[in-house]
Amino acid sequence: MARPRIIVTRKLPEPVEARLKSLFTVALNPSDVPFSKAKLTTAMAKADGLLCTFGDKIDADILAANGARKAKIIANFGVGTNHIDLETAEDIGVVVANTPGVLNDTTADLAMALILASTRRMFFHEARLRRGEWEGFDITSGLGSSLRGKTLGVIGMGRIGTALAQRAHFGFGMKVIYFNRSKVLVPSIPEAEAAETIDALMAAADVVSLHVPGDAHNRHLISAERLEMMKPDAHLINTARGDVVDEAALIAALESGSIAGAGLDVFEQEPTVPEALMALENVTLLPHIGSATLETRIAMGMRAVDNLVAFFAEQVPPHQVV
Repeated sequence: MARPRIIVTRKLPEPVEARLKSLFTVALNPSDVPFSKAKLTTAMAKADGLLCTFGDKIDADILAANGARKAKIIANFGVGTNHIDLETAEDIGVVVANTPGVLNDTTADLAMALILASTRRMFFHEARLRRGEWEGFDITSGLGSSLRGKTLGVIGMGRIGTALAQRAHFGFGMKVIYFNRSKVLVPSIPEAEAAETIDALMAAADVVSLHVPGDAHNRHLISAERLEMMKPDAHLINTARGDVVDEAALIAALESGSIAGAGLDVFEQEPTVPEALMALENVTLLPHIGSATLETRIAMGMRAVDNLVAFFAEQVPPHQVV
């Protein structure tokens, strides 16, 4: 019996690629050049399964192109699946699976790093040093703010949001408030308080951190109006998805000083980052590296392979989305 043919859209860690080759007939992407829409369409027509990433926009046109689609499973490397038309996939019988769980700590670590970078004005000071403007120890200029006793507001108290809250509360002495659409229990942080609304959280928090999925419901969840609710010395942190924040409104808030700073790992039109945002020194910018440790990327890849193995063994993939 012929082994299933899997097309992989991006370069993966070597142990993941080695496992794929041991189990399937695999077309890898050693050059790591992102697939075009035409190439994604061809891949869906030629492969039994596709292993893709966040950067691959798989819309209804690709899924149903000319009725020639062969692939029956899309194994997504990542948790978010807003780049895949899930409704169309479900309608035409294409299984979509993701890789949750293994990137909780890595992403929470990065969110905590962005909180520290923003509140301590690290980019401002590094830029000044690199420009040769540092003239020695200074007692009063460029001061940041401490975290102990401050309030962290978490929007989306899932696994990553909870992991961040634990770090902030137990490691840095922060009070935690949170908003979640569904009721959640946070037994590991007994003092955590649920905010009645997002607006209430925005007004009360010294740091707001976003941990919600990127979907139509959450697009521009953080609007100009909600940014105006924040304290003038507050900071916004986003390691979720770029379009959760109205980027133009955030730039305006940072330029005017209506909020103190921001830490961003994601952007609305990745990989494009607005020049106006890059010109600011009260924002720390990272290139979507929330899960970027070797250990986590290998674990994510292995989880994607697990989904493929289960599917072709005629079992339900362990992390099937639709």
